[in-house]
Amino acid sequence: MPKRVMGSLRHLKRHAAPAWWPIPRKEYTWTVKPSPGPHPIDRCIPLLIIVRDILKYAKTAREARRLIAEGHFKVDGRVRKDYKFPVGLMDVLEVVDTEEYYRIVPHPVKFLTLHKIDKEEASFKLCRIENKTVVTGGHIQLNLHDGRNHLVRVNNPLNPEEDVYRTYDVVKIAVPKQEILDHIKCEEGVLAITIGGKNVGRVGRITRIEQFFKRRDAVVTLKSDKGKEFRTNLKYVFPIGQDEPLISLPEEVFS
Repeated sequence: MPKRVMGSLRHLKRHAAPAWWPIPRKEYTWTVKPSPGPHPIDRCIPLLIIVRDILKYAKTAREARRLIAEGHFKVDGRVRKDYKFPVGLMDVLEVVDTEEYYRIVPHPVKFLTLHKIDKEEASFKLCRIENKTVVTGGHIQLNLHDGRNHLVRVNNPLNPEEDVYRTYDVVKIAVPKQEILDHIKCEEGVLAITIGGKNVGRVGRITRIEQFFKRRDAVVTLKSDKGKEFRTNLKYVFPIGQDEPLISLPEEVFS
């Protein structure tokens, strides 16, 4: 897991930025600090850095800020004009003028990377359920990993048949409408990708979940397509499909 970034509320020095950000460390002193939003600073990339340093649509920060302010980029189907906007895990980035689409996915070396996808796949994203609560009327509120809250309405609060969700399950939602299209349970037999720890970016099928104390600290054993087993904490496991992954992934994650 990357080192947590601390410091000034508004400014961030380059040497203190997450090590996996693709920026030169000694050329300049300062870099962009992400705005407070759906992802923590150590698990996101500011939109400006994506535009300038990854996609190379601008040579300078001023050029990148102008392109962003003109509304040329969408995140999860919505135009984002804040150059500090944090783009993180499973977010869908759209370049409006060129009709290019990218998804932010875990990577074994880069931690998070942009993976190019087609227009059909850009119409949805996967969100992990981090917490769930009961709200007024007995309805269920799902708190997702990207800061979204989804309300599941139940007909009978005493017997909520609609509540089939559990923490660390994953829902497939439409963007930007936020309708639930599918549900992947976090259980043995499903495909998952690791989003943290030393095995970040690796894909495997869950073969065993061993819970000793808190569920988030359960030890999960996964098996890759090549037959290699690896273990990680449940909090680093992100289900992506039953028989086949619902999203496309870089070839590196299967190596």
